[in-house]
Amino acid sequence: MWEYTDKVKKYFTEPVNVGEVENPDGVGEVGSLACGDALKLTFKLDEKGRIADAKFQTFGCASAIASSSALTEMIKGMTLEQASKITNKDIAAFLGGLPPEKMHCSVMGEQALTAAIRNYQGLEPLPSEEGEVVCECFGVTDKEIEKVARNNNLHTVEEITNFTKAGGGCGKCVDKIEELLAKIWSTAAPTQAAPIQPPKKKLTNIQKMKLIEETLEREVRPALKADGGGIELIDIAGDVVQVSLRGTCSSCAASQATLSQFVQTKLREFVTPELVVEEVKP
Repeated sequence: MWEYTDKVKKYFTEPVNVGEVENPDGVGEVGSLACGDALKLTFKLDEKGRIADAKFQTFGCASAIASSSALTEMIKGMTLEQASKITNKDIAAFLGGLPPEKMHCSVMGEQALTAAIRNYQGLEPLPSEEGEVVCECFGVTDKEIEKVARNNNLHTVEEITNFTKAGGGCGKCVDKIEELLAKIWSTAAPTQAAPIQPPKKKLTNIQKMKLIEETLEREVRPALKADGGGIELIDIAGDVVQVSLRGTCSSCAASQATLSQFVQTKLREFVTPELVVEEVKP
């Protein structure tokens, strides 16, 4: 029996944004009923080019429904450039994690979002469709396997199956997947020493403040909002970011973990690793 987080259970039993946006600007369809999972994602932009509404229709398990519903919440308010940077790891993290065997549901969400954005841009659904089919059972190509392997640091057939379903049917493609993984990681680790990278340019105070505000708005607030919470930026003193939690987050027993393991981690990832988050009580 798989262990699901409370957020996965919530988005499965109480999914939001179910259906199809009327006159959508972007439409993304991935998977198939024959493969057991299918997802259709639609979105509508506002006059400023941000995603004003997003809805989904999915056929699949609890993780597929939860991942799809969560994705629609994540992208609302984002520009297409911001949304295009969302990965399956972001979807899984938003849900507090997924069982390894269900990670393919988050990958399907990423693929549907990419397809919807490309549809808006007038492009073909997914570049991965140009690849050679490796798994006949689930129609997974070598391009799809390579992308998911590199993005998620996957090295075994079992991991590939968890993320794409490839190899989970008749098993005839297992040898091909092993050969592909060997090729991927042999070329990913050249023997020569990597070139020395120049030191990262130090951010000005204005640049740092702007990045912090953008990161809170794009990466943090949507996740907290989904649980009825929020966060307000109070002040920035050097590398110390002072914030105040709002809503359910302000009285949550795990608020300190939220600040250190989620908010601080996101700010260090997208702004600078020196940042320290401190809570200011209202």
